[in-house]
Amino acid sequence: QVQLVESGGGLVQAGGSLRLSCAASGRTFSSYAMGWFRQAPGKEREFVARITWSLGVTYYADSVKGRFTISGDYTRNTVYLQMNSLKPEDTAVYYCAARLRAVARIPLTNANAYDYWGQGTQVTVSS
Repeated sequence: QVQLVESGGGLVQAGGSLRLSCAASGRTFSSYAMGWFRQAPGKEREFVARITWSLGVTYYADSVKGRFTISGDYTRNTVYLQMNSLKPEDTAVYYCAARLRAVARIPLTNANAYDYWGQGTQVTVSS
């Protein structure tokens, strides 16, 4: 099956940047969309960004729009999240996720729309 592994997290000061990577592996991996979610302690997992492979359409949560950029390299089965102008409120565990089917009966901003998840990578932004 599909395995997703995030990397690139760490400790950064406010205003700094980090680039997260999500490497996918598996015998048959061709997802319709990839997404990034994050979860802070005591809070629900929230949507950050997503991208569809067919047209490369991206969508962002309002809280990160203009600061974060999601991109993908299909040939490498890797999705990236470039995070700039980081704020303390961005502190969370960041997870990547993959949806296989093209027809989404649940919005792609909803975590339940995804089929596979990585283990997450910690991002801590200090003030």
